[in-house]
Amino acid sequence: MGRNVYLQKKSRLEAKNLLFERFDSLSTEIENVNVPDSTGRVLSEAVFAKISSPNFHSSAMDGIAIKAEETFSASEREPLKLDIGKTAFHINTGHVIPEDCNSVIMIEDVIEGENDELFIEAPVYPWKNVRKMGEDIVATEIIYTKGHTITPYCIGALLSAGIFKVNVKKKPRVLIIPTGSEIFDWKNDKIENFEQGKVIESNSYVLAAMCEESGAEPKVHNILVDDLDLIKKVVSENHKFDIILIIGGSSAGSFDYSKPVIESLGDVFVHGVTMMPGKPVIMGDIEEKPIFGMPGYPVSTIIVFEQFVKPLIERLIGKGSFDRQKVEITPVKKISSKIGVEEFLRVSLGVVGDKVVATPLPRGSGNITSLTKADGIIKIPSNIEGIKSNESVTCELIRPFSIIKNRIVAVGSHDNSIDLIEDQIKDVNSSLTISSSHVGSMGGILAMKNGTCHIAGTHLLDPEDGSYNVSYIKKHLEGHNVKLVNLVLRDQGFIIPRGNPKNIKDVNDLLRDDIFFMNRQAGSGTRILLDYTLKENNISKNLINGYEDEEFTHMSVAVSVLSGRADVGLGIYAAAKALNLDFIPVVTEQYDLIIKEEYFETVNIQNLLETVNSDKFKKRVEQLGGYGTSMTGKIII
Repeated sequence: MGRNVYLQKKSRLEAKNLLFERFDSLSTEIENVNVPDSTGRVLSEAVFAKISSPNFHSSAMDGIAIKAEETFSASEREPLKLDIGKTAFHINTGHVIPEDCNSVIMIEDVIEGENDELFIEAPVYPWKNVRKMGEDIVATEIIYTKGHTITPYCIGALLSAGIFKVNVKKKPRVLIIPTGSEIFDWKNDKIENFEQGKVIESNSYVLAAMCEESGAEPKVHNILVDDLDLIKKVVSENHKFDIILIIGGSSAGSFDYSKPVIESLGDVFVHGVTMMPGKPVIMGDIEEKPIFGMPGYPVSTIIVFEQFVKPLIERLIGKGSFDRQKVEITPVKKISSKIGVEEFLRVSLGVVGDKVVATPLPRGSGNITSLTKADGIIKIPSNIEGIKSNESVTCELIRPFSIIKNRIVAVGSHDNSIDLIEDQIKDVNSSLTISSSHVGSMGGILAMKNGTCHIAGTHLLDPEDGSYNVSYIKKHLEGHNVKLVNLVLRDQGFIIPRGNPKNIKDVNDLLRDDIFFMNRQAGSGTRILLDYTLKENNISKNLINGYEDEEFTHMSVAVSVLSGRADVGLGIYAAAKALNLDFIPVVTEQYDLIIKEEYFETVNIQNLLETVNSDKFKKRVEQLGGYGTSMTGKIII
C-alpha cells in the first residue's frame, strides 16, 4: 500500500467548526434513572419540586416552642414564667412547631426556678429559631434546569423535593480501537516477553478514563494488528456506537490505515490540523456518526481528545463546558516555536515573589510524564516564533493554584539528589513540592538574577584557584544578596558501556575516530569541566566526534550510552550506576544551592534545609553512589 497524503491541514478552530457543523443535529437518547444513581449525569429537562422542604414549620434549636407575642413582657427585672403544656412546649431540633406557636426559645436562655418552674428574661421575636415551611425548597419551583450536571450535593436536594427519578441524556457510547502490530498486550502477555520495538498499550485506558470523565460510556476493543481488512471489518460491525476512536495509524505512513478505513466506509473531512502535539488527527463520518483517527503518541492523542472529542461528547449530552482558570506567567527561559503551527506547551509553575514563573516540560508527543507533571498549558499561536524569557503570557491551569503557590522553584544544573529532596521533603511538609528545570549552572545563575527561581543548583569550577561557585556568584550576582549552601560532593567522570568494550581510559581517547562522545549543554557545569579538562590536556574540541551533540541531564547522557547512541559521555557516577554502566572518575566536585536571602527564612526553604540536613536524606544520597555528604547543609557564604 502507498503512502497516505495529508489533506489540506486545517487550523484547530476550523477543524472544530467543521466537526460541530457536520454533527450539529446529532444527539443522544433520554433515559430515566434513579436519583441516587444520577451523579455526573446531565438533565434532559427541567426538574420541578413535588413537595416543599421542609414541608412543615420545624424547630432549628432544642428549646421551648411558644407564640412570640406571649413573651413581649419578659425582662430582667420581671422574668416571665412559661406556662409549660398550655402556651409553651418543650421541643427538639427538627420537630414540628406546635399549632399557634411561631418561635423557639433556646434552652440556654431558659432559667429554671423552684418547683421546676421555667422563666425567661428577654422576649423572642416571631419565627426566631424556626425553619419555616419551604425555607429551602417550595413545591412546584424549578430545582434544576435542562443541561444541569448533577453533583453529589444535588442528590440531597432532589430527594428532599420528592423527586426520586430524573430524565437524563443517555451516555454516548464510545468504541476505542487500539491498533498497531508493535503494540504489546499487557493484559494477555507477560512482561518477560516484552521485547525491543514493542510499545506497551496504554492509550486506550487513558482515553476510556477521559471518556468517563466527560460523560460518555467507553468500550475498549482488543488490540488489532496493522491489517486494513481487519480494522475495516471491526469498524463496520460496530456502527451502533455513537463515536469511534481508532488509535494509531492516523499519520501518512504506508501502514497507517485509519484514513483508508474511514474513506472506504464513509467520508474523511479533516486529515491533519496545524497544532502540536496532535497534527495527524483524522475526522470522519460513517453513517452520520463521528469517527476519529487518533494519533498513536500519548500526548498527541490526549490533546486531540481534549480539543475535539471531549467538546463533541459534551455537546451531544448538552453538558456545559467550562474554561480552565487562566493566569499570567513568565517563562524561566526563552521558548522557541514553529511558525504556522499552534503549539500546546506543557509547563511546570511556581510563584517567585510577585511572578508566576513557568518551566517548559519535554515537548515530545510520546512524553506522557510531561502531562502528569504539568501544572498548566501555554497555547503558542501559529503566527509567532516563540516566547521571550521574562515575557508575560497567559497559561491555562490544569492543577489548582493552591498547589502551585506552595512550591519551591529550582533552576540550574541537574542532580539526582534534587529528586530525592522532593520525595524526602514530604516527611516535613506533605503539601510542599519542587519544580526543577535543568538549564545548566549558568542558566540557574541567570534565573536567580532575573528573579525567576527560589534556588539555583550550580557546580561551576573556577580554573584559577580550583574553587566552586563563589567567584561566579561575585561576578554575575553582584548586588544580589544570596546564600550558598552545599548540597553534595559528587564524582564526575566518563560514563561508558558495561565492560568498556572500546577500552576507553581517559580524555585522550575522545580523539579516536571510533569514539562518539555525548556532551552536556553550553553553560552547564559539566560542560565547563570538560572544556577545562580539554584545555589542561591541550585537546581541541573540534577534534572530538559528538562535541556539538548535547543533552540536558546526567541521566539523558547515561541513556545515550546505554542505547548505543554514544560510546562515552561526561556525567556523575550516580547516573552510571542507576543504569548499570561503567564509570571512569575524573574529579570530585562541589554541587551547591544558591538561595536568595529574601527567601532563606521562609517556611518552605527552611523545610528544604531541614530535609537536606537530615540523616535520612544523607543516607539515601550516599546509597546512590558517587556522593559525599561531609559538607551537606554547610552554609558557605
